[in-house]
Amino acid sequence: MTETSSTIQSWAEPIFGPVADLSDLVDRAALELTELKQALADGETAEARVEAADVVILLHRVAALLGTDLAAEVDAKMAINRARKWVPDGKGAGRHVP
Repeated sequence: MTETSSTIQSWAEPIFGPVADLSDLVDRAALELTELKQALADGETAEARVEAADVVILLHRVAALLGTDLAAEVDAKMAINRARKWVPDGKGAGRHVP
């Protein structure tokens, strides 16, 4: 099965209950992101993959509750990013030129 924001939220709500404040999901995603960073620091690549998935699952829930699908939003944002000029930071990331 290919998951979507909707299928993930449909699974999560009966298990965890309704979300009263989306920032609670963001806080949980931040915790999972911290766990991802620690797994990477520890060289635990298998654990890092799991933690990365946890972050994405939470973001899918946020997207669903905002009435959209995260994959669709990523596609739209990538179209914008591909049209921008970028300045690399030398660490694998960077910023766009206004």
